Amino acid sequence: MKKRRNVICLFFLAVLVLEAFSAEPLFRFAWLSDTHVGSESASVDLQESVADINSLDGIDFTIISGDVTEMDVNGNLDTAKAILDKLVKPYYVIPGNHELKWSSSGGTKFRKLWGDDKFFFEYKGFQFLGFHQGPLMRMGDGYISPEDVRWIETTLKNVSKSSEKAIFIMHYPLDNSVSNWFEVADLAKINDVQAILHGHGHSNLITEYEGIPGVMSRSNLRGDQKVGGFTIANVYPDSMTFCERTPGIQTSKVWGSILLDNLKSETNHMQSCKPSSKDDGDQNVRKEWEFDTKYTMASSPVIADGRVIIGSGDGIIRAISMKTGKEIWQFKTDSPVLSSAAVSGKMAIVGSTDSSIYCLNILSGKLNWKVYTNAPVVAVPAIFQDVVYIGSSDGIFRAIDLKTGTTKWEFSNIVGFVETQPLVFEGHVIFGAWDGCLYALNAQTGEIDWKWQDGRPGVLYSPAACIPVASGDKVYIAAPDRFLSCIDIKSGKTLWRSKRFQVRENVGISEDGATIFARTIQDSVLAIDGNSPTMKIRWATSADYGYDIDPSRPVEKDGNIFFGTKDGFVCAMDAETGIVLWNCRIGFGLVNNVVPLSRTEVVASIMDGKVVYLKYSPK
Repeated sequence: MKKRRNVICLFFLAVLVLEAFSAEPLFRFAWLSDTHVGSESASVDLQESVADINSLDGIDFTIISGDVTEMDVNGNLDTAKAILDKLVKPYYVIPGNHELKWSSSGGTKFRKLWGDDKFFFEYKGFQFLGFHQGPLMRMGDGYISPEDVRWIETTLKNVSKSSEKAIFIMHYPLDNSVSNWFEVADLAKINDVQAILHGHGHSNLITEYEGIPGVMSRSNLRGDQKVGGFTIANVYPDSMTFCERTPGIQTSKVWGSILLDNLKSETNHMQSCKPSSKDDGDQNVRKEWEFDTKYTMASSPVIADGRVIIGSGDGIIRAISMKTGKEIWQFKTDSPVLSSAAVSGKMAIVGSTDSSIYCLNILSGKLNWKVYTNAPVVAVPAIFQDVVYIGSSDGIFRAIDLKTGTTKWEFSNIVGFVETQPLVFEGHVIFGAWDGCLYALNAQTGEIDWKWQDGRPGVLYSPAACIPVASGDKVYIAAPDRFLSCIDIKSGKTLWRSKRFQVRENVGISEDGATIFARTIQDSVLAIDGNSPTMKIRWATSADYGYDIDPSRPVEKDGNIFFGTKDGFVCAMDAETGIVLWNCRIGFGLVNNVVPLSRTEVVASIMDGKVVYLKYSPK
């Protein structure tokens, strides 16, 4: 009987769909996604799609659901905007992971060009909310920032007071590829969101997220074809259909459709993936305190004079008391602070995406000096012998006098932007950039000693996010190509490269400099003999953190190593044996580089916007 009832329901559902789709839609819109301007043929493909949209009758507006460019570098965003601005009808756009992870501006240029990185508009009984999912600067899962979650909640409250239907426009799907997916999924269900439209997967697909109809659109790129393509969405009072459009040639038949209003599934397929209190880790770890900025935090904590110095997405640099977890002072910059500080004596150096490098007094937060650059600063400084070494997004690497703020020298032959912290070692300043190269400069003069480029070709495989470490006469790095590389510090020649353990963008070093630590992308941590001329493994242990591409590097303190994961955990292991000691969840975003204070204490920050002081107290 139940099977028969289901067949009858499906029959009437099919009839309703056919009746709805045979009528004229309320409106239709063009939907572009994953245009990737900056990659081969992408600009031409986008130009052809824009011209085609302008030639079509009945297109009311256009939506672009992220990955507008391949990277936020070299004017790619300017090019994309110039092309999109040729659309005759209104268009609405959000960034994707390519604009935000590989971003010379930390996502700020997108907001400057388009006024915001999210949108909301109403049209003929529908309300469209578009927002991005990062990840911002650090490689990891998608992530919806705390400030955007608040915006979504506030906006949906207004939607729920009306009779209009709400549609989400995202780049990622609303599933566990976004680390805090459940926060927005819960808001969507409570507020009766009708559909989720997104890109990222480069293909046409009808799916479902927590019972809410989901639709993925193809990329605008041509792929193996001669031209690109996009989606035309037809919107009816209680349904939507989707067709693929080949610019200048044809609109194909409907490839997918969804019904709106009261058709949500009773089964919540993702509930089993939703974190619970059982997933919080070792109960012997307690929070001594937690400070919540309520804004995206891509900075790692730095500790000096009993204070934690850290920046956040609201553009504020703060000093937090190590003893109480209370704010001591704050310094406001003009744009998000996404890079970590460096400290020496009573001075803290930190860059801001407002294009400035600041020197602040640690005790008072007052400004000592400020150096203005020609582009946002997302790089981390290093201080050695009263000299600040720091890269930028303007193609210049600087050495600045710590006391006066006077520039000692500049190196301006960098093609890509710099985000990493340089290593100052044996008279060299060593750092990677998003141009495929690892540079070694003379620390005194800024002249180039050597340039290494022995990895997989392609800018996205640059050794640019990893902080280099050195042991003896060798430098170690891990690039996105998942190779661990050992380089001679004097000549820049490759001594060995290995993909055996699939390490991505993180390496650490023991306190005595004799052991190199690295985290693999799948569960394991390894220790390498830093004195060996070849890759000699001391131990390799499964830490059971799953698949993880967070660049949080292992840091040793008093015989233990500590690191963070992409899904909010801080982990501790024995540095001598690799035995896992404990782990503790501090949130649901990516954990930045942690700062251990002792074998049992660690300070960590997380993309959720929080700084946490943890203490392990075994019973």
